[in-house]
This record gives sequence, structure tokens and C-alpha cells, in this order.
Amino acid sequence: MVSVIFGYGQGLNIGDKAPLFKAVDENDKVWDSGKIIGSEYLVVYFYPAAMTGGCTAQACAYRDYKDEFSKLGATVVGISGDKPENLVYFKKANNLNFTLLSDTEGKVARAFGVTTSDGGTIQRKIDGKTVDLERGITTMRWTFIIDKEGKIIYKDDEVNAPEDSSNTLKKIKEVLAQN
Repeated sequence: MVSVIFGYGQGLNIGDKAPLFKAVDENDKVWDSGKIIGSEYLVVYFYPAAMTGGCTAQACAYRDYKDEFSKLGATVVGISGDKPENLVYFKKANNLNFTLLSDTEGKVARAFGVTTSDGGTIQRKIDGKTVDLERGITTMRWTFIIDKEGKIIYKDDEVNAPEDSSNTLKKIKEVLAQN
């Protein structure tokens, strides 16, 4: 279940109102951005595929900075075209401590204006078994920060995977220092 309550479909820019969206998380439960926007900062990062090198480096860096994001009043969600069961494997294999969302049809990515391409399947050894990990779409690696008023205050469409979390953390600190 993925739904966009409102969205633009054109590339969103700093100052634009962020789309509200719902998507299924790694536990197959509906996650609603409307429960975060308005009370916390929301970091939304799109990544191509779970269980791949760059995506793992990016996710692990967010994991390592989780406490700092929380102290600043920010929630992090990672979004890909992976099926929820892939996200379970990804989260477990890397001890990830934040929400991962499944956007197999690319509805959320399109609402943010993130470029997508066809999905695919990769094989990984998990718990001694070879598992096919399918994704409906592949998203480009983009990151957004949404402020408490629901506006985009940061957009990176040329993300460096290992540095993404430190860059977003720095931006939130800059915004807080100005207020």
C-alpha cells in the first residue's frame, strides 16, 4: 500500500511544500508522513536497492548517526523500490535502527520528483540461503529534509552515499542555529 495524499510530480525544490505520503514499512505496516511532519524534521532519503554496496554504506551511516538525529528532533526514513521482505533482510543484516519504506511502484518517488528506472532482482546469501531480492523500480539516490512546517529545506540530487547522513545532520544543525 503506497499512497500520496498530495504531490507534485515535478522535481521539488527548497521552499516547496513536501508531499504527504503513506507507504508500507519493513514490517508490512502503513507508515504515514503526516504523523511526523508538523512535529519533527523528516529526513527522506531515496536509495536504489537494498543489500548493495552504496546503499549499505549510506544506510549504515544513518544508523550510526541515529542518536544525533533524534536529539535534534529529526526522524529518518529510507525509501526504495524493494519489497517489504527485502527491507527485513536489509535491516537485520546491517542492524539498521530506523524505518525503511517500500515504494515498489514509485509513487512516493514521483511525488518528490525523484528519477526512477526499471526494477530488478539481485541474489544475496542470507542466513546460508540464496535469496532473490526483487524491487519494482530503482530510484536515484536523492535526499530531502522537511522542516516542521512541511517545507523542503534541503535537497541533494547528487548524493555521496557514505557522506549523506553527515551532510543532512550538518544542515539540520545549521537550521537550528539560525532559529
